[in-house]
This record gives sequence, C-alpha cells and structure tokens, in this order.
Amino acid sequence: MRSDDEEDKSFNCLRETTRDYVPEGSISFNDEDAEGIIQPHNNALVISILIFKSQVKRILIDPGSSANIIRWRVVEQLGLLDQIILAARVLSGFNITSETTKGEISLPVNIAGTIPQTVFYVIEGDMKYNASLGKPWIHSMRAVPSILHQMLRFPTSKGIKTVHGEQSAEREIFAVEAALPTQKESFVKAAESTKVKDAK
Repeated sequence: MRSDDEEDKSFNCLRETTRDYVPEGSISFNDEDAEGIIQPHNNALVISILIFKSQVKRILIDPGSSANIIRWRVVEQLGLLDQIILAARVLSGFNITSETTKGEISLPVNIAGTIPQTVFYVIEGDMKYNASLGKPWIHSMRAVPSILHQMLRFPTSKGIKTVHGEQSAEREIFAVEAALPTQKESFVKAAESTKVKDAK
C-alpha cells in the first residue's frame, strides 16, 4: 500500500503532465489567441463562408443547435432555389419558439479551403444571421469553437486550421438593434411632435 505522500506526488506529477504536455496535432487555445479581441464580451462566434464562388457573411457557429440552418432569402440570392428538396420539419426551440422548415438543401461549405458537403434546413423565419452551423457540421469537421477567443479550429491532413470570428460584425448586429426605437419610444416621440404642432 502506498503512503499518502506517494499518492500526493503521483497526483501532482499527473497534474503537471496534463497541464504542460500538449500532444502534437491536438487543438488548444491560449491567452495569445485572444489578443485583438474586445474584452470582456458576450459575442457569439460569427464567421464568413464560401458557397461556390459567393461569400456569405454572418454565419453563426452554434454548438447548441442540432441542425444547420440557412435562410430562404440567402438560397434565393445564390440562385439555388431549384436545389431545395421540399420537406416540412418542425425545429423546436428556434428563436424561443418553433419554426417549420421549407425544405432541405445540400451545399458545399468552403471554410479555410476545406469544403464538406453540408445539409441545411431552409427557413423563411426571421433570424439575425444568414445561416447557422450546428452540431452536425461541428462534429463532422471535428471542429472546436472558442467563443471567448472568437475562433474555430479543426484538424486536416495538413495540420490544424484556424478560422477567426468576425467580432465587429456580431457587435454591429446588436448595435443597430439597440439603436432602433422601441414601440413605446416611437409613440412618445409622435405624441411630442403632435403637441409641438398644436402649439403653433
């Protein structure tokens, strides 16, 4: 039977090994990866992708979603509506409600030169992003996203590839949203304007 001192030494040795040793080809993030990122932040991880020869911006990396989603309008702008396979499915929990899909479409998603064929559910509902990549894409790519570091990494035959998030684009989405007057504010401004006109 080993003494408590021996067990403590073994534990400390294991802890130091797991802390300091990073196997070649493994995916990790460090403080240097967060340089240039506005901190603190609560921004989602948003990137751009290539579909055929078109750049599609505002793509949400969503580890909490069980589906890849793309807006009907985006497919229409890509000129690919004829490739949609009509199929109605209910996406539960989408935008804190449920959304019925218009169909499915398989698209070549080019990220950092890696181009997996990816199946999306097509929706007409309102969402702040042009598309979202959920667990099906993340797992198939063996990708590891870091929202804190605003980047995504995944292994390839040529090594680990890194995709940087577009924090400024994400912040602009909510900056515009915050700048829009609420219905109550609009009503107050309209009432004040009426009072001014009546006083003349």
